[in-house]
Amino acid sequence: MALDGFTISFLTHELNRVLLNGKINKISQPEKEELLFTINTSEGNKRMLISANASLPFMYITNENKTAPAVAPGFCMLLRKHIGAGRIVEISQIGMERVVRFKIQHLNEMGDITFKYLYVEIMGKHSNIIFCNDENMILDSIKHIPSSVSSVREVLPGRDYFIPAQDGKIDPIKCDEDFFKNKVLKRSESVFKALMSSFIGFSPIIVNNISYCANIDSDASCASLNDIQKADLWFTFKSLMNDSVNDNHQYCIYIDPIKNAPIEYSAVPLKIYSDMDCKTYSTLSEVLVEFYAKRNAYTNIRQKSSDLRKIISNHIERASKKLDLQTKQLKDTEKREKYKVYGELLHTYGYSAKQNDKSITVMNYYTNEELTIPLDPDLSAAENAKKYFDKYSKLKRTAEALDTYIEQSARELDLLKSIEAALNIAESESDLNDIRRELSDHGFIKKHSGNKKDKSKKSKPLHFIDENGFDIYVGKNNYQNDELTFKFATGNDWWFHTKKIHGSHVIIKTNGKELPDSSYEYAAQLAAYYSSGRDSDKVEIDYLQKKNVKKPASAVAGFVVYYTNYSMVVSPSLEHVKLVSQE
Repeated sequence: MALDGFTISFLTHELNRVLLNGKINKISQPEKEELLFTINTSEGNKRMLISANASLPFMYITNENKTAPAVAPGFCMLLRKHIGAGRIVEISQIGMERVVRFKIQHLNEMGDITFKYLYVEIMGKHSNIIFCNDENMILDSIKHIPSSVSSVREVLPGRDYFIPAQDGKIDPIKCDEDFFKNKVLKRSESVFKALMSSFIGFSPIIVNNISYCANIDSDASCASLNDIQKADLWFTFKSLMNDSVNDNHQYCIYIDPIKNAPIEYSAVPLKIYSDMDCKTYSTLSEVLVEFYAKRNAYTNIRQKSSDLRKIISNHIERASKKLDLQTKQLKDTEKREKYKVYGELLHTYGYSAKQNDKSITVMNYYTNEELTIPLDPDLSAAENAKKYFDKYSKLKRTAEALDTYIEQSARELDLLKSIEAALNIAESESDLNDIRRELSDHGFIKKHSGNKKDKSKKSKPLHFIDENGFDIYVGKNNYQNDELTFKFATGNDWWFHTKKIHGSHVIIKTNGKELPDSSYEYAAQLAAYYSSGRDSDKVEIDYLQKKNVKKPASAVAGFVVYYTNYSMVVSPSLEHVKLVSQE
């Protein structure tokens, strides 16, 4: 779920425990809408990563140290100037809003103690990081919001900072029993809508969980509740608010046992997910890192690869249209044999045609049926025959040329789709560099002038170890696939690939040992996961020993042929393997 106000209340407790009175040592801006703080605390240096990305906003303490750009953006430079050596003296949540305020003490140019405020707003597409002076005047923000974008609140230097009021909603911490029963539950709507529209900071998950714990259907109308149900609902609600105030937490991620995929996280137990596996953590930041880190990396890579996606999409569309047109043209040439027959029959029976005849009906000695042949009345039978033979010859030449063009177009389209599949599983900047290089090598994009040799870092295949201790390698693009299959793997290693869809070459090293049946399945699951079929329930995988995989002489990188293989159907999964390295 998104970081709602209720979850942020627990995060605020954690930030206070870890960062309060810490000294800011370093501020960097690794991504356009991200800040990374390194803070010296009594327990050593801690890092806090904040993202105001509209699609994935978050804030947590992390061990990761992300690479910052060589030249810091203006907002980062401003923070370094004012609070680069400041001390965090207060961390608070504004009501139950999705806003955390950091009060930072520092020395001004005159050496006097002064204070600044850093507001972190985790509000979906409205997320922002706003820096204010001690009078709450905005000095700058990571996103500028002019009046042309929002008529409710401008976020610009010189404007006063405030949080727009949520009409009709109150802080749930301040709610008493009388208000809950006689105001909230008197609404003429469902329990779910009544709670959502009455309180700040609640997500649908929390509201549904409150109803579930009180044994009440959240879709039931408030008017249908009896006194006992109202009392149960109030007790559950109040208990949850006490957990927030007193930091009574149980940090956990709920995992779908069938798909082995995380579906939700929470700072308190969610009984609505009692049928799911629950993995607990010691800190909320660990939960958020586990839940968001991969998604954040995926989001950043998607943003960085948007230009490549557009280029590949345009080329695929163009290649598809070209192939469709060529196929249609080839189909039109199928009538050439008819013209050949017309010419031959006219040579045989043309003597019976009279001057100015527009057609002639003759016996087709190929089918023993009568056939009517259209004629040009201004031409003789022999001239009509020559005309039909010329049409036949032209269409035959066209068909022969189209066969070659269609084969080339089909190969080009197949190559583009394989590059698109590689882009979909790209996980790093070096992966994108490899894809750019391949697009450039095949002429889909221009090479950068001035660089005779590409010195960008090349990515390496993924390396996993399965539960049986066998090493499994996964290529992430056509160049890696070629390297794995024909330079890295030995003849008795096993090779895996999805049947009839694009995906990675997967190699499992045998080292002369007999593979257990489960290792075949684990490698096949990896091949399914790193393919265009990742989101499918079942994927068919071909597998055989590497020595039986061949590369045609004219084939581009990553394209192979094989004639004898085994097959199995598996679900895409990373469950039984451990990632060793990816670069």
